[in-house]
Amino acid sequence: MIEIVLASRNKKKIAEFQVLLENAFENKVKVLSLDDIGFVGDIVENGETFEENAFTKASVPASIGYIGIADDSGLCVEALDGAPGVYSARFSGGDDEDNNALLLKLLADKENRNASYVCSIACVFPNDKDKNFVVRGECHGKIIDDRRGTAGFGYDPYFYYEPFGKTFAEIELSKKNTVSHRGIAVRKFIEKFSKVIENDK
Repeated sequence: MIEIVLASRNKKKIAEFQVLLENAFENKVKVLSLDDIGFVGDIVENGETFEENAFTKASVPASIGYIGIADDSGLCVEALDGAPGVYSARFSGGDDEDNNALLLKLLADKENRNASYVCSIACVFPNDKDKNFVVRGECHGKIIDDRRGTAGFGYDPYFYYEPFGKTFAEIELSKKNTVSHRGIAVRKFIEKFSKVIENDK
């Protein structure tokens, strides 16, 4: 059993990763959280890109002997020059509701509602920097004004995915994972991590 530590305390995100990764590796991989390994500190995310922040977070478990993985993800809106971007989770300084309210306020007079969800996943190994890697997934949609759906988190109720005719908050998780930024990035991660495991045999 290979233990990898997801550098997160977001329970919904942890659950998504556990389902995706543990199923993909047929339970040969166990996904732990920061709480599972007793890490109580805060991780400062001060990178200018999703990739930089993901590496910063993944380096924390690696520094104490675990294979560390972390994602940094967010919403990039064309009419806002890519904002909120890496600041997606702390866009308003409040919670998800506050973030969404600010987003809609800033888009009130904008015709262009094109947006992309972006997810970068970094993997950092404790003793071999040559194995470290980062992957990126993107999903394109539009921001709508009316909240729809109760699933998901973050900006999901306002992120409309045209091929399904639904917001991300209206799509069941298994179906969402087939097209989402995180699902795409995780599949790329699985492919790369599989090669690392194979090479270590």
